[in-house]
Order: sequence, then C-alpha cells, then structure tokens
Amino acid sequence: MIDLTSIARTESEGGDLFGALAALYEATDLRPDGYPEAVVWKGGNDAGGINPVAHSLTDAYALLGTVAAIDILGLPFYAVPMWSQYRHDTRLACLAWFGNMPCTSIKWSTAGDAYVNDGAGGRVVVMGKSGNAPLRTQAGVYCNVRPYGPITVVRSMPCLPYSQNRGAFSVDAQSGIIHSEMNTPGVQMAYANRLFLKMVHETGRLGRVAMKPTQAMEDGINAGLHAWLLQGTGFAVGRAYAVDPYEENREAVDRIVGLLPADFKAGMDQWSGRVEQHISDTNYGLLLWDLIEQRDCIVLATDLDGDRLTDLLADVSDPLRAFAGRVAGHLGQEADTTALWRDMGYRTGNGRDMTSVMHRMSGPPIHEQTLGSADAMLLRLLAGDEWVGGSKQPYDPRIHFVLIRDAYLDANPGNERLRTWLDAALDSFDRVYSGSRPGFLDGYRQLKAAIAPWNG
Repeated sequence: MIDLTSIARTESEGGDLFGALAALYEATDLRPDGYPEAVVWKGGNDAGGINPVAHSLTDAYALLGTVAAIDILGLPFYAVPMWSQYRHDTRLACLAWFGNMPCTSIKWSTAGDAYVNDGAGGRVVVMGKSGNAPLRTQAGVYCNVRPYGPITVVRSMPCLPYSQNRGAFSVDAQSGIIHSEMNTPGVQMAYANRLFLKMVHETGRLGRVAMKPTQAMEDGINAGLHAWLLQGTGFAVGRAYAVDPYEENREAVDRIVGLLPADFKAGMDQWSGRVEQHISDTNYGLLLWDLIEQRDCIVLATDLDGDRLTDLLADVSDPLRAFAGRVAGHLGQEADTTALWRDMGYRTGNGRDMTSVMHRMSGPPIHEQTLGSADAMLLRLLAGDEWVGGSKQPYDPRIHFVLIRDAYLDANPGNERLRTWLDAALDSFDRVYSGSRPGFLDGYRQLKAAIAPWNG
C-alpha cells in the first residue's frame, strides 16, 4: 500500500514531492524527441504486450487520484512530473516533455492560481498559471473532442480571438483601450476542420458548424478553410452561409492551404454526410434542442465558443431535471427526475464524467480532464474530515478509472482481453462506491482488495 497521506502532506507543505514520487517509480530511458533532459518514470506490469499510457502528475487529487489508480490497476505506464511547483522550477519545460511523449497520454487540469516558492524565500503565482495554453502549444494540439450524450463538440485550438502571448497585451494609458493580437495558427484550424468532416462522414451524424464569419476575421478564415475542404466532397450542406467564405477570403485561405501537405485532401472525394452552417451564437439554443430530442450531432467550434458549448452541455442536464420536477409538482405528481431522465433514454449526468481528447499535429492523442474543486477536497482529507461534519461527500475517484480505461483502449485498439479486464475493474469500482461513498483512503484500500491488478 502506498502512503497517500504522506504524499498529499508533502505536496501541501512544499516538501520534497519529487523525491517521494521518484522513490515509487523507476527511471526509464524513454525520452520525448528533442528533450534529452526530460524526466520520465515508469511503472506497472509490462507483461502481455500492452502499449503503456503516459500520465501527467499534476496537483491535488489529479496527482493523488492518479497515484492511487495506477497502483490499483497495475497497467504499464509512464509518468511525467508536472505539479505546480515543478512546472515553475523547470520554467514550464516539463510541459513540453509531457506534450511530446510518443504515446497516448492522460493530462489532468492543474492549479491555475497556485502560489509556489520563488526560490528566493518568497511566494509567487505559478508561472504559466494552469499551463494549459503553453502545453497545447508545445504539444502541437490542434483541437479537442468532447463527446457527451448525443452531442460531440470538436473544439479547434488554439483558434482564439485573442493572443495567448501575455506580452502581446497592452492597455493605452490615455484611453484605457486594450490591444492584443490574434494568435490563431491557420494550419491547426485546417486540421480541426478536416477531423470534424471525417467524424461526420464516419459516424453518419449531423454536422453543425459554429462560426461567426461575418463578425470575426479569424472565423472568416476558418469558415473559408471549411468551405475549401468541402469542395470536391459528397457532403450535402443544408443551412449555408449567405456569402461563400472561401471566395470572400480566398487570398488569405490559400496562404494557409499552401502550407498543408500536398495530400491533405486525399480520399475526401469519397466522404459524405450532412452539414449545417450556423452563426456561433445560435448553437447554444440548438444544443438544447439536440439534447432534448436526442439528436446525434457533431459541432465544430472555435476554442472560445467550444469551451462555452461544452460548459453548457455539462451543466444543463441538472436544470432540465429540476424543471421536470417542478412540472410534475405543478401537476400534483411526485417524480424521481433522475430515474425519469434515465428511463426516457437520456445519458448525460452532471458533466463530471465528460471526457475530452486533444489531438496533436503528430503523435497519439492526449486524453484530458478537469477537476474543479480537487484542491479544496484534498484539504478536507488532510484536516481529517472529508465529510465536513456531514455537509460534504468525499472525493469520488471514478473519473480516474474512466479516463484510464478510455486511454488504454485508445492505445491498444482491438485488444478485447484488455477491454474485458478494464470493464470488470470499473464494475468492481462501482460496487465499492455504491451506496454511501467511502472516504478516499478507505476507498483505496477497498479497491486494492477488490481489483486484481493487470498480470499480462
């Protein structure tokens, strides 16, 4: 058994977390290309020909939950140190190490406003804050894909209407006007557009495009790339933009096209499906209708709009269930709206189980997940009362097992033995965590007893 409390306390008190974790895992000769100085550990049972997955060891329960889950499961893995103090100490270099690992990876959200030691006896906000933007840039991420219920959002990255370069921002002292420059790489936009069309073609789902080509120059270029990609394909376009964005922005779009591989559109003449082109704002209402009507669809959005769409998708099911309860009460009925929701065929919960996959320009994808209040929950564990006098619930580590399952199946396609084993492990988890949720440490002990580790 691993002393998880000691690890958590070491992190909380600013102790030698690197030494504590290095003692758990082995050093490995594997290095991401171009980073000979990278720190990469390995662990688990590498028997059975399983392709390992790389874990990011970040902060709070993202760190502790990962350490517990990989110990319970025993699958072969790599691990890269990435917690806030280490990110700061390495001047974000560890983000590049992880982002360029040559294998399927799992990245957890990191503390965006954490205070760390500055090396001179003081405290400062961690460099790079959450590290999300630098990681995506270092890893060559061009989009992430978030499926939830009937709706899948393809979020083009970075694809922002503002720069991620802090130095590009300025405020005029006389007028107070804020200036920034756009930092949207067109090549990444082209790859995101192509992945969106590929998914529409392969799944048969309705494709929705969420852009604002009439108001944002960036989206005009993005929509122009989309229109160029549609040329010569079998896609049917229902609702279409009034002006062809490729013709309107041909010169700029062609500059991007000239940077793409010569075979970028190879095979697309055989692709088909149905695509609807919308102004981005309308997709918030469309998402609600698609969810209610259980219409399978795939939405292509920019980074900013895609983030808002997935937030709404994660949060909207609880209000819909609550409203159903109010309607039932108005009609004089009592209803278990959670059971009703499930019985009617709806599959969305509260967003905590929404997974996300980042696609890189080269290399396997990175599975990612956000843990909103993990730092506060970990403090409750260290204080000795995860229940806070009965007003709270302990941390639920299920998402770790769900994300690990997804990543290993992605890294080992067609391995039915692995799929069966992972499904059984998740079933065992659900039995342990059914009913009253155990405390985190008790849950760890019960899961260690209930799940036989991978033995190859």
